[in-house]
Amino acid sequence: MAAKVVDLRSDTVTKPSEAMRAAMAAADVDDDVLGADPTARRFEAEMARIMGKEAALFVPSGTMANLISVLAHCDARGSEVILGDDSHIHVYEHGGISTLGGVHPRTVPNNPDGTMDVDRIVAAIRSPDGALYYPTTRLICLENTHGNSGGKCLTVEYTDKVGEVAKAHGLKLHIDGARIFNASVALGVPVDTLVRAADSVSVCLSKGIGAPVGSVIVGSKAFINKAKILRKTLGGGMRQVGVLCAAAEVGVRDTIGKLTDDHRKAKVLADGLKKIEQFTVDLTSVETNMVFFHMADPRITPAKLCKVLEQRNVLAMPTSSKSVRLVVHYQISDSDVQYTLTCIEEAVGEILACDAKLERPTNGAAANS
Repeated sequence: MAAKVVDLRSDTVTKPSEAMRAAMAAADVDDDVLGADPTARRFEAEMARIMGKEAALFVPSGTMANLISVLAHCDARGSEVILGDDSHIHVYEHGGISTLGGVHPRTVPNNPDGTMDVDRIVAAIRSPDGALYYPTTRLICLENTHGNSGGKCLTVEYTDKVGEVAKAHGLKLHIDGARIFNASVALGVPVDTLVRAADSVSVCLSKGIGAPVGSVIVGSKAFINKAKILRKTLGGGMRQVGVLCAAAEVGVRDTIGKLTDDHRKAKVLADGLKKIEQFTVDLTSVETNMVFFHMADPRITPAKLCKVLEQRNVLAMPTSSKSVRLVVHYQISDSDVQYTLTCIEEAVGEILACDAKLERPTNGAAANS
């Protein structure tokens, strides 16, 4: 039997639970492009209700969910969207809003907590007086939780304030809510309250919720009607998609309640890493299910550490030349966390011992010389 792998690269790596597989096998399905798949329609209605919006649409991926949302709001080429310089839409989605939609990104620096300064957002809004020269601002995008900031949560107060700015200037607000349920649970705020200021929200089902495939977009009925056309244009209209929605239904039902435990385990990981002198960890930055730790010893690189960990069946992801990310999900147990910490300590020892062996002949040769 193969040894168990503790996969902490992302919360996208989960396998469908037995309950999900059973629901997929038993799903009542029809052609969703024709609007006839009963499981998809039921799931979309439930997600709209949970998020406090009029309607919802299932799409294959989070990247497509964000792309559709931006294009639906910015339906004239030459539109401009204000978003964080370290946001997922700007950094990791292949520039799709520009490539496919002719939408110009105007970035505002993300703060360490994932926010953008509200006064900088206001300053980035184009004046109508410059319409002859500049793109037209139509949309503001937020990300909650904010991945590159370590899974930080944007508060209701901050989101509402940005929503007020958008409304005052005749703009729309979209939230990339890939891990919005993590934020809701961590903040102790109902998810519909957390996104009430948003005109649209994308929710990833294959991250913390643990479904195998898909995202949903929520918003007004008029917005979702536009989104449905764009989904078809982008090739995201699928047929018996209720098979996938059935798994997502189980994830929403069974996994959201486990997110608090994911966050607790992430803090245990961070506490354990803090005790290893070769690393630095900001414990206050661990708000949800992500842990970023940094190499304080130049002899240890993220790539080398992750390679040695992989030999022990622990998978992690380097995020820079000096940092590593660990992401907890519902299929990571307390024993997995302890095993990971043990393996990291052993990996550090192995790397330092190997480095010492490499240094000895060099020092000896220098002494003989």
